[in-house]
Amino acid sequence: MGKSLVIVESPGKVHTINAILGSKYIVKSSIGHVRDLPAAGTGARGRTTGLSKDQKLFQRMGIDPEHGWVPTYEILPGKEDVVNDLKKAAAKADYVYLATDLDREGEAIAWHLKEVLELPDDKARRVVFNEITKKAILESFEHPGSLDMSMVNAQQTRRFLDRVVGFMVSPLLWEKVGRGLSAGRVQSVAVRLIVEKEKKIKAFVPEEYWKVTASLSSAAGDVVCDVRSFQGKEFRPVSESETREHLERLKAANPAVSDVISKSGKVAPPPPFTTASLQQNASSRLGFSVKKTMRLAQDLYEAGMITYMRTDSARLSEDALTAIRSRIQGTYGKDYMLASPRMFAAGDKAQDAHEAIRPTDIAREDPAGVDADARRLYELIRTRTLACQMPDAEVVSSELEIAAGEYVLSLKGKTVKFDGWMKVAGYSRDVLIPNLKKGDALTLQELTPAQHFTRPEPRYTEATLVKELEKRGIGRPSTYATIISTIQDRGYVKLEQRRFFAEKMGEIVTYRLGKSFPDLIDYDFTSGMERNLDDIAESRLDWIKCLDDFYRGFHQELDKAREPAEDGGMENNISVETSVMCPDCGKPMLIKNAATGVFLACSSYSGKTGRKKDESCRKTMNLVPENQLPMFSDEESESRFLRTKKRCPICQAVMDSYIIDEKRKIHICSNNPNCAGYLLETGEFKLKGHDGPEIQCERCGSKMELRTGRFGSYMACTNAECGNTRKILKSGEIAPPKERPVDMPDLICSDGKSHFVLRDGAAGIFLASSAFPKVRETRPPLVAELRKYRELLPEKFLYLADAPETDPDGNMVTVRFSRKLKMQYVHGETPEGKPTGFVAWYRDGKWEAETPARKSAAKKTAAGKAGKDGDKAAPKKSAAKKSRKTAADAG
Repeated sequence: MGKSLVIVESPGKVHTINAILGSKYIVKSSIGHVRDLPAAGTGARGRTTGLSKDQKLFQRMGIDPEHGWVPTYEILPGKEDVVNDLKKAAAKADYVYLATDLDREGEAIAWHLKEVLELPDDKARRVVFNEITKKAILESFEHPGSLDMSMVNAQQTRRFLDRVVGFMVSPLLWEKVGRGLSAGRVQSVAVRLIVEKEKKIKAFVPEEYWKVTASLSSAAGDVVCDVRSFQGKEFRPVSESETREHLERLKAANPAVSDVISKSGKVAPPPPFTTASLQQNASSRLGFSVKKTMRLAQDLYEAGMITYMRTDSARLSEDALTAIRSRIQGTYGKDYMLASPRMFAAGDKAQDAHEAIRPTDIAREDPAGVDADARRLYELIRTRTLACQMPDAEVVSSELEIAAGEYVLSLKGKTVKFDGWMKVAGYSRDVLIPNLKKGDALTLQELTPAQHFTRPEPRYTEATLVKELEKRGIGRPSTYATIISTIQDRGYVKLEQRRFFAEKMGEIVTYRLGKSFPDLIDYDFTSGMERNLDDIAESRLDWIKCLDDFYRGFHQELDKAREPAEDGGMENNISVETSVMCPDCGKPMLIKNAATGVFLACSSYSGKTGRKKDESCRKTMNLVPENQLPMFSDEESESRFLRTKKRCPICQAVMDSYIIDEKRKIHICSNNPNCAGYLLETGEFKLKGHDGPEIQCERCGSKMELRTGRFGSYMACTNAECGNTRKILKSGEIAPPKERPVDMPDLICSDGKSHFVLRDGAAGIFLASSAFPKVRETRPPLVAELRKYRELLPEKFLYLADAPETDPDGNMVTVRFSRKLKMQYVHGETPEGKPTGFVAWYRDGKWEAETPARKSAAKKTAAGKAGKDGDKAAPKKSAAKKSRKTAADAG
């Protein structure tokens, strides 16, 4: 028998699986997807003469919804070498085992590999495993299966639906609303959630109310309690004067215990983690983003530490339950053992395809070979897994009621009688109540009044947004990280202080889509489509019929939306006329909304009025947002912020404030452009965080002016031919000048057409494609490359060209940047991109190399120097970790 080829998705699995399977198998990675529908704008270019606008669009999409949905798949750019390598290996192998992930996307990747490699059915074998352990892998190879085309078709259905919406709605938004906009089948619904929350918050009017806390003493001990009621009604004074009246009455009362209520109860542990619950807990307890959580979970899975991290099931296997119960008994004793395993029911929307997320070895307390954050996530998973099979906690809740004349004061306490599962998961401290009995008298020591305001609904965090998406059945847990990243990348929402804020363009697009495509962003319709995808995966629904049914209704809405607004089509971008006059022609300025923000534009400019070019004024005025976001220091921060904002004279919604210039400020209704409300204010104004003088452009000497864009405020050169910009940092300081890009024409990018350009980023130098943004390839430069172009380098970077070109073993040396110390350094890398351990730092005018053996001591020395001389320090993090930072991060 010859060798067999095993193909996995991730390169991180290759070594581990190869070691388990042995020499009869060759394990290679596809590095994710190998083919897909054509990339945007690169679809099949066939005959276009006589084709309709939609038919030309279908060619670019790679699918024709009106003729059977036959796709045109293409090898992904940059994957040609991978595919050729796999073809050669497959030709020599007796069998090809497709060991991609066990979800729908993994099944689809396996199918694409089978098609691309032209594997006959008797040669292709499908294997799946829930964990990368010897037992699981060997068992899967003993019982290989075949491809599940129902799962493949479910994934194709999702891909085609998303393709149709993205390619057919986005051009309409460009035409009607603004260039650069896009729509997505699931992402648009997620944006709607945030936009609707934003609308409720901005319409909310905080109301003042007061609370009073009383400090009382007795022979049994002191108590601090809240005033709960007055004359049998909730105690809720609405002003300071009213609160003072209550304080005088309370001072005259004689407080005494009126009742002591105790109640015992049990608290059950939460179920083991699903993907969604892991994302939520990692966000709230560890402060991890959803994207980071999934990346760390992937690392743990590939290292064989946890089971597969994409699941919506809370089920645990029998083997896992046996191991968990044995661990609990051996570590915590029989008091913490359940008589029988605790089972958790699957949710209504759960596919229950495989196990919950758990450690592959519950006895492993500290996973080796992963970074600190991955260890924290592992501990969270392990603790939850143990806790779910431990007894309920027994808690005694107590409430002390104190009568003081017409007032009732109360204090609630809690005592954990038996910790049960909380033994491993931890619990908050007991709140103890003194041993008081009914009728005991108390002495009033102090009354403390506190002003409060009613609060609007809390903003979504990543954790609560995931929870809401899961509750509504929108998307699947495996897609949440992508959804959250996409809606931010599109500029429709932003994440500040771990809370989501809707951007103006996100509000406008959501409103337009809701009017023209009510089904597309309907919560029930979207969750219904997810159920359809589940039915396709389970062979209960024909996938082509599902696509046809969707397209039929969608195309009717699309045709209607394409019509002129006066005939019921999608509304064009509405502009609100103001009393601000154009400084060039004297005509009124209009409030305009674009993907980059809000600005004023002259009303005399129009491409549809028949004006001659010299009669059309193109003047625009930048609007700089002023204090648009609250600082969330406590739960009432949003309420206090709302009370500082002006209210629209038309609809009473909160108004957004913008500085026009040093003398004028404009307040625009947050419901703009649907509401025409605005207020103009005159006075002396400066942008918060930027009170410095005007600056000159370091390149051409022209004046630089303050502007705002999608990524915040910045300084821009007034000379249009120069184009120089400088960021404004969070501290309010203007970022130091950047050096001009340096062309390196001999360094060709992976597309084979563009070349690399050396750029000066906010976090050091990096190489980026000359065809940016079309080609977004970036990477750190090699010292050898800097030496080659030394004559073109700015003086600022010449010292980097003098760094060691290779390490002691002959490996190339790469330029990196330490974010913590804010300085460049170099380290050695193998041809595969792995760090060699060689690191060098520029100190006292020369390069000093560190060997792995002396790094620990060198770090301490450099850390001490960093306080005195910031450009002469060594990194606090290991070079291995730093090597995983991409050039894109540095830029």
